[in-house]
Amino acid sequence: MRKVIVVDDEPAGRQLITEYLKDYPELVLLCEANNGVDAVKMINEFKPDLVFLDIQMPGMTGFDVLTHLNELPQIIFSTAYDQYALKAFEVHAVDYLLKPYTRERFKKAVNRLQENTTENKARPLTESLLMDTPKYPERILVQSQNKLVTILLEEVIRIEAYGDYSKLVTKHKTYLSNYGISILEEKLDPTVFIRVHRSAIINLNRVKELNKYTKSYDVSMINGDVVRVSRGYMENIKKLMY
Repeated sequence: MRKVIVVDDEPAGRQLITEYLKDYPELVLLCEANNGVDAVKMINEFKPDLVFLDIQMPGMTGFDVLTHLNELPQIIFSTAYDQYALKAFEVHAVDYLLKPYTRERFKKAVNRLQENTTENKARPLTESLLMDTPKYPERILVQSQNKLVTILLEEVIRIEAYGDYSKLVTKHKTYLSNYGISILEEKLDPTVFIRVHRSAIINLNRVKELNKYTKSYDVSMINGDVVRVSRGYMENIKKLMY
C-alpha cells in the first residue's frame, strides 16, 4: 500500500486523478490540497509515498512546495504546461503528466513508480532546484474575508504592523497577513521593501516623495498615505540618498 496526496488548484484536475486512482487499490488517497501552502502542511504531516503535484498554483508553485518539505516523496507532476518538463526530471520526478491526459497515459505514470527506500524518501532536492527558486517571492497568499487570495508584492504600497499580524496596503484594498512585520521583513526583497519604523515597511517603488524636517523624515506614498520614519530606522533611508 502507498499513501497518496493530490495537489491541484483546479477541482477538475483533482477529480480526474481521484477517478483514475480507483483502478489502483494499492494507492490509498489520504487527502487533497488546492494550494501550495496547504500542500506543504499535509505532506509534512502525513508523509505520503506519492504526490500528484500541479506546478502553476496561486501563491506557491509546485517547485516551491518541494523546497519546503521535510522529506521528499515520489512526485508525479500533473500540469497543463510543458515548459517545466526538464526541471521536473531534474528533481527526480517519476513522471510528468501533461493535461489533458488519458487513463492510459495515467497508467503509464503509475507503472513507472519505483519501490520507496529510506534513501530515496529522504533524499535532498537537487542543487539546480534550489538555485532556480527565486530568493524572494513575487506573490503571496493573504487573507481576504473568509478565503486566501494571491496578490503581487509589487502592488503592495506599504505594510503596517497589526498586533501579531500585518496589514498589506495596496491601491484598492488592504489585506491581512498571518505573519508579523518582522517575519515579513525577512522574507521580502530588502532592495524594494524598506523598514522605516518598528510598525512600518514601505515599497520603494511606490514612494511619491520624501519630506525632510529638522530631525526626522516623512515618506509620502503614491496613494496619499504618509509614513513616519522613526529615529531607529533613519539610516535605512539615508543609505538610499545620493
